[in-house]
Amino acid sequence: MYAIVETGGKQYQVEEGRYVDVELLGGEKDSKVVFDKVVMIVDGAKSKVGKPYVKGALIEGSVVKHDKDKKIIVYKQRPKKGYRKKQGHRQQFTRVMIGKIKTAAAKETKEVAAE
Repeated sequence: MYAIVETGGKQYQVEEGRYVDVELLGGEKDSKVVFDKVVMIVDGAKSKVGKPYVKGALIEGSVVKHDKDKKIIVYKQRPKKGYRKKQGHRQQFTRVMIGKIKTAAAKETKEVAAE
């Protein structure tokens, strides 16, 4: 089972028990994170696509660490003008360990079983 989640203006594919590097989030190490903007959930042959998001779906995880990505070089040059500019950039990210993928259907089945 995997899900497509939107955070930081980007979409990421997440699975239970795996980690994902997302745009920098607030929160300390080992703090809980909940993603509620779930675009799609795929469970074997069954899949749910949101319009724009799947209703009642949540992704729970915990912050593993905050870090910086590899350095990229930004180089600008104008021909025949003597203009050269070299700049480096390291994007900050948060590594999140995905715990549970919860759907609205799973909640309904638990409520029916409890009654």
